[in-house]
Amino acid sequence: MSTPFPFTAVVGQDDLRLALLLNAVSPAVGGVLVRGEKGTAKSTAVRALSALMPQVDVVPGCRFSCAPHAPDPACPDGPHEVGPGVPRPARMVELPVGASEDRLVGALDIERALAEGVKAFEPGLLADAHRGLLYVDEVNLLHDHLVDLLLDAAAMGASYVEREGVSVRHAARFLLVGTMNPEEGELRPQLLDRFGLTVEVAASREPDQRVEVVRRRLAYDDDPEGFATRWADEESDVRARIVAARELLPSVRLGDGALRQIAATCAAFEVDGMRADIVMARTATALAAWAGRTDVLAEDVRQAALLALPHRRRRNPFDAPGLDEDKLDETLEEFAGDEDGGSGDPSESGDSGDSGDDDPDPDGPGGGGGRPPQDGPDDGGDSDSGDGSGEVPAQGEAPANESGNGGAPSPGAGEQSPVRAAEPFRTKVLSVPGLGEGAAGRRSRARTEHGRTTGARRPRGALTKLHLAATVQAAAPHQRARGRSGPGLVVRRDDLRQATREGREGNLVLFVVDASGSMAARQRMSAVKGAVLSLLLDAYQRRDKVGLVTFRGSAAEVALPPTSSVDAAAVRLESLPTGGRTPLAAGLLRAHDVLRVERLRDPARRALVVLVTDGRATGGPEPVALAGRAARLFAAEGIASVVVDCESGLVRLGLAGQLAGDLGGTAVTLDELRADSIAGLVRDVQGSKQGNSRKAA
Repeated sequence: MSTPFPFTAVVGQDDLRLALLLNAVSPAVGGVLVRGEKGTAKSTAVRALSALMPQVDVVPGCRFSCAPHAPDPACPDGPHEVGPGVPRPARMVELPVGASEDRLVGALDIERALAEGVKAFEPGLLADAHRGLLYVDEVNLLHDHLVDLLLDAAAMGASYVEREGVSVRHAARFLLVGTMNPEEGELRPQLLDRFGLTVEVAASREPDQRVEVVRRRLAYDDDPEGFATRWADEESDVRARIVAARELLPSVRLGDGALRQIAATCAAFEVDGMRADIVMARTATALAAWAGRTDVLAEDVRQAALLALPHRRRRNPFDAPGLDEDKLDETLEEFAGDEDGGSGDPSESGDSGDSGDDDPDPDGPGGGGGRPPQDGPDDGGDSDSGDGSGEVPAQGEAPANESGNGGAPSPGAGEQSPVRAAEPFRTKVLSVPGLGEGAAGRRSRARTEHGRTTGARRPRGALTKLHLAATVQAAAPHQRARGRSGPGLVVRRDDLRQATREGREGNLVLFVVDASGSMAARQRMSAVKGAVLSLLLDAYQRRDKVGLVTFRGSAAEVALPPTSSVDAAAVRLESLPTGGRTPLAAGLLRAHDVLRVERLRDPARRALVVLVTDGRATGGPEPVALAGRAARLFAAEGIASVVVDCESGLVRLGLAGQLAGDLGGTAVTLDELRADSIAGLVRDVQGSKQGNSRKAA
């Protein structure tokens, strides 16, 4: 086994280390979600924590790590007698993003259960992590149903497996840690709420600190064991401090004053439910124990709020998590007069909070203020190259030049400054026709592992969802030949049938947005951005991947490659400039290339193209005809598409409708997009395709 990087050798990241250590002191805090850009020691710190966890005593031979002094009465390997145990290190179990449900919760041997009537249960990762640490890297990429199972087990302290009337329950109490890069997609708000604490991490911008990070990493890579030895004393001190804090924790007093501050803070920040209050109370208690105190002070409540509330304040998927610290201080000060959580003397409480003599590592984890960074990684802002071509817009469209010159823009003025999106509105289902087999989501119909049962088939590999009626029907004709003599049913492997189920999948929604001069009227572009933002919100809720292609001037560009981060798409959209010619064909061809590459990466995920344009095309010879030929590539490959027609004014050319016909899709105006569901539009397109095929035949 490789030597882990020492926890105390991690440079900076005080808030991350403090949050992890508080959970090591009190697992009841509820785990940690670590959010941050790549390369910020998220995984390194989590893996290093396992070496600091105190050893646990287990019942000899128990696969579920039962405690010898209080064994689980429902343990599948039990019942166990109370007695001496065997010490072993606390485990750190990693849950891969691609794990199956059976790998997470365990699996029943259905064949033995039917044929022999025994519960043959193979434990999963939740059983392995009991009384240890369960780590999920890139937790935002984990399938929703696995996240639900994981967080339910963490909340209840037990895992339940039920298959066709056979159920198994075992204890599953663990320290849950998830790491994620927000650029790759967000967790749903209700899942964010299930993590006790959250920490935002970012790479230091201080040269000296960055130098020290590189120096330590190179030293570790050259000699891992020697590097770990040099940090052994610091590791031993923190390990001893965790043990001492755990022993002190039951003696920590959370007074009514501190409780009122906690309740007032949660109310002031309008968090939903009561989980935030409970987590803050547990965190403040753990902070006091970590500091070696038996009283919870106002500074503990403040630090607990900074760790427990930022991710619970989100009201919109595109709102960055964070906390207004001025408002927090005002709330705590307002209720400071009611504080009786300390020794009864406010001045004495303040002195104890400032004392650092008992802190073995004042500059290490928990030694500083522990204030989570509120500024996330720089997203890069404007992704448009801005060719500044200054070309005259298409015929019939007045140029939108706000510089005041009224005519053709001066050199460099063809690019209009970005406009803000209009208020987003609710859209209904935007779906792809047919039955897919893509990643689980909430958009289009698909064959999935979860959903309503629609039939049965022979299992391919391990049996996961038994179709009992079909299995019995397959086995029944062979009972006499198999020598059945008793009431039991003689079942063979060939009789087993897997249930086929239908649910919903997530799709790739590729937005192709016209940012040319003909779209540059500020009021129109604001409405267009509002419509696209509304569809992005819908994509977030339905767990889609999204991509953004824009075209203007003389070329098209991929403003955002397909990603699960709808937040990133919203940022790119907000900073999108406009101006120049309308290279419509280039935009369609670039979108076609993006879909071709994505099919190689994820062939099961179906795509939906949302083209936002007025249908005009300029630049080069026969631009309209060239755009039509590019559009017919999508129709030939059966790619579902919708054209959002942005044409306005008294005179309308109807070019968007013609383009939709070439795409094999349909056109919808901005007003229709707002007022009506477009769930049936793509189905209508599919129906029109079939009708055209019948006419041609």
